[in-house]
Amino acid sequence: MNVLDILEERGFIEAKTHDAEMRELFDRERVTGYIGFDPTASSLHIGSLVQIMMLAHMQRNGHQPIALVGGGTGLVGDPSGKTEMRKVLTMETIAENVAALKKQLSKFIDFSNDRALMLNNADWLVGLNYIHFLRDVGRYFSVNRMIKMESCKMRLDSEEGLSFLEFNYMILQAYDFLELFKTRNCKLQMGGSDQWGNIVSGIDLIHKMQRKQAYGITSPLITTSSGEKMGKTAGGAVWLDAERTTPYDYYQYWINVDDRDIQRFLALYTFLPMDEIRGIRHLKDAELNMAKAVLAFETTSLVHGSEEAVKAHRSAASVFGGRSIPRRILSSSSIPRDDAGLDGDTVPATALPRQDLVNGLPAFKVFQLTGLVNSGGAARRLIEQGGAYINNERVGAIDQMVSEKDLSDGEILLRSGKKKFHKIVARD
Repeated sequence: MNVLDILEERGFIEAKTHDAEMRELFDRERVTGYIGFDPTASSLHIGSLVQIMMLAHMQRNGHQPIALVGGGTGLVGDPSGKTEMRKVLTMETIAENVAALKKQLSKFIDFSNDRALMLNNADWLVGLNYIHFLRDVGRYFSVNRMIKMESCKMRLDSEEGLSFLEFNYMILQAYDFLELFKTRNCKLQMGGSDQWGNIVSGIDLIHKMQRKQAYGITSPLITTSSGEKMGKTAGGAVWLDAERTTPYDYYQYWINVDDRDIQRFLALYTFLPMDEIRGIRHLKDAELNMAKAVLAFETTSLVHGSEEAVKAHRSAASVFGGRSIPRRILSSSSIPRDDAGLDGDTVPATALPRQDLVNGLPAFKVFQLTGLVNSGGAARRLIEQGGAYINNERVGAIDQMVSEKDLSDGEILLRSGKKKFHKIVARD
C-alpha cells in the first residue's frame, strides 16, 4: 500500500502538491522526506504528535525520514501562526533543547544505520555569507508574494507587526529544503497547515535553482470535537516529557477525550490496524470506554514505554474501576486484558506525618497542600461548589476535618472534580 494512501486513510493529509507524480515517486523509490521541529523548548508536546507519526509511518513503509531541528531558524523565529514575536534563544539553550528532542523522537523513529536522520539547520545556516546569500538565493523571492502569504499577513495586521528578522524566516526555510535536496536527495517536506506557504516556497526555489521537482504535504490542525486545540488543558500543554507531564497524567488526558474523537484519534495517534479501528464505530457505553482505554494505553506506551503504560492503566482502573477488555475490541493492542494486579502506584501522592492526621487538618488546607488547587481561596470555592471529594465522598464543608479515621490501608484518596486525583499517604 502506498504510504500516501496510508496517511490519507488515517487522516494525516490536508493538502499536497503534485498528487499523481508523488504517488509514482513513492512507488518507484525509497523517498527521503523531512519535517522541521522548533527547538524553543526542551520537550515536544501533543501538538507535535501528528508530525512525528507521519515520519514514523514513512519509516515503517520503507522510506527515510529526516527530523530537522531548527537550531539556525530557532535563532530567528517562525512567524507562522503567531501574533507576536517569539523570544530569541541563545545557541547554548538551543543546543540543550536539540539533544532533548532527539531523545524524544527516538521513541518513535529508529535513527540507527541511517534509517532516519536527525539534522540541525544551524550546520549550514549559521555560517552563511549574507551578501552571497542575498545574491544567490534572495533574488528568487518576491516581496509582493511573500507579504500576501498567511504566515506574514497575520503578523502584518497585528499591533506588533512583522520584524525584518522574522521576514527572513520563509527564505531560510526554503533554503533548508534546497540544502536537503542537494545533500540528502530529500524530495519531500511535510508540516502543519500553517507551513503551506513555506513549503511551497521551498519547492519553487528548488525548481528555479536545480530545475528539478520537489513535493509537499501539510497536515490539518487537529482539534477536538468540542473545538479545542489538541493538547491544551486547564493546566497548560500536555508534554511528552515525563517530568513535565507524568505518564499517569498523560494517560488521563487520553482517557478523558470526547467519545466522538476516539476513532479519529486511534487512527492518528496509534499504529493499530485501520480495520480494527473502524470496527469500534458501533460500540457504546462501557465498550466504548474500553476502546478509549486502549487509546490511552497505546499512546502512553509510544511516549513512555509499555511498562509505564501498564502502570498508568492499572492505576486508573484502581481509582475509577475497570473491567476486562475482551480480545474482540482492538485485538492488536497489547493492553492488559484482565483486571489482575491493579494498583495505584502512579497516582500522584503526598506523604504526611501520621501525627498531623491524628490531630486533623481542615479539608481546604489539605486540597491546597497537595496542589490540587493553587490557593486556599480556590480550595474553598471548590468545596462550596461541590467539587471536592475524600475517598469518593463529597466534602460537605470547608472546615471538615481530614483525619486518621479517613485512612484506608494507610492512604486517603482526594479528588477535585471528575478527573483530578491525589493521594495522601500517612508517614510514621
